[in-house]
Parts: sequence; C-alpha cells; structure tokens
Amino acid sequence: MASVSIIVTTRNSSRTLAACLTSVLNQTHHDNELIVVDNDSSDGTEGIAGRYADILLHAGPERSAQRNAGLHAAHGEYVLFIDADMVLDPDVVSSVLAQAERGARAVAIPEVSFGEGFWSRCKALERCFYADDPVVSAARFFPRALVQQLGGYDETLHAGEDWDLSMRASGDAPLAFATATIRHDEGRQTLGALFAKKYYYGKSLPRFVRKCGSRALRRLNPARGSLLCNADRLFRNPIVGAGVVVMKSAELCGILFGMVVGDQFPDS
Repeated sequence: MASVSIIVTTRNSSRTLAACLTSVLNQTHHDNELIVVDNDSSDGTEGIAGRYADILLHAGPERSAQRNAGLHAAHGEYVLFIDADMVLDPDVVSSVLAQAERGARAVAIPEVSFGEGFWSRCKALERCFYADDPVVSAARFFPRALVQQLGGYDETLHAGEDWDLSMRASGDAPLAFATATIRHDEGRQTLGALFAKKYYYGKSLPRFVRKCGSRALRRLNPARGSLLCNADRLFRNPIVGAGVVVMKSAELCGILFGMVVGDQFPDS
C-alpha cells in the first residue's frame, strides 16, 4: 500500500483548520502522514494543528516556501498539498492514488466552493465551471521523488506557483483528475477582499508570465473556455450570474493593477 504525506499550509486558519484536518484523518486510505506548516499564526492555529498533525513545522514567508518545507520533511511515497480552508471527501486519497497507479505524474482534484453571503455564492457558481478544466486546474498530488527532482515549488512566485509545478510535473501528458472532490470554504467573501487578493497575486504574475510564456497567458485569460461554454448557467440565475460578471471584473482589475505595480520590481 502506497504511503501519502498530506501537507497543509496555514496562517491564522483557526476558523477552518479543524474541519480540514478532521477530513484528512477520515480518509478511507489510512497510510497517511499529516504535516502542517504554519506561517507565524497568532489566532490559535498552532494549537489546533498540534492536536492533529504528525509533524508541525514553521516556515514562510509565502505558501511556496511552506509547501517546500513540508516536502523536505515528508516520508511518503506521494505528496498531496492542500490549503487549510479545504475539506476533503473521504475517498480523495484513494482516488488520486488510483490515477497514480494508471501512470499519472500529476493529479488535480475538482473543487466545489461553499460559504456565506452573496459574493460567496457568486464564487461557488464560477468555480463549478472549472471542475475538470485542465487549463484552469493545477495538480495537488505528485510522487514525492518527482517533486524533489523538480526542486519543489518556485519560491520566487507568489501566484501561479501551483500552475508552474503542475506543468513541470505533467510535462506533455494531459492533466489527470481525481473522481473525488475538495470542498473549499470561502467563508463570507466581500468584493473588496476579492479585489485585494487578486491585486496581491497580480504583483507576482509578471514573473510567472516571463517564466512560462504562452502557457501562463492561457491560464490567465479571463475569457476561459469553460466559463464561456457554461455562460447559459449565468442566465438561469440572473442575479447571481450578474454578480459573477461584477466579481470577475473586480478581480481582473485587481490582477491588472497588481501586474502593473509588480512589473516595476521584476526582481523583487
């Protein structure tokens, strides 16, 4: 039976962390190692992690560095990277292992969103369009030796780092998808918070584009094929559908502003 190291990155994640780690412990595949990598939390996250984790680490300043720290400490034949606001279906690990047994070097896991309030409903509607889109999705599950050989996540990227590793790991092979899903807890979103998040990510995206070229631009294109193909679903619920349009416009503005600012400091 293959062993899997499940690496969870945290920063002030006390609201969602217990549900996330409980879902890891409740996997139908039992040969798992749970590694939590915290980035200087101040809200009780570390105490929660200590009750569940096999290994608790501290690393930063960004998620890529946290994931690489977890990778270096891992013992499993495979590694699975998740975030602290995610809840795994019980058969997620079994499902990704099944794809690995078929020869997949990188496996993505479809995500569905849930949360409170109007903008979280908009985010949930948008995310459902991308469940099996190989352009938008990024792998979370890899053979540990492969990720180590590739040098792990690129710590110079604060956005696009998951796409970057996914592309390097899968090579020319199509991205494989698990049949199980991850539920992503969006909490209560606000339009301002969504803009700010994309602005922050946007500042790192020029480096991602310079590194990955046309493959990066395909992933950043707001006119995504899976979104356009499901446009009729926006009209079935016109209020939320209109919200998705407003939300995507705000996020796009945040990304563009961030890219303009970030590109002034390309080596920072």
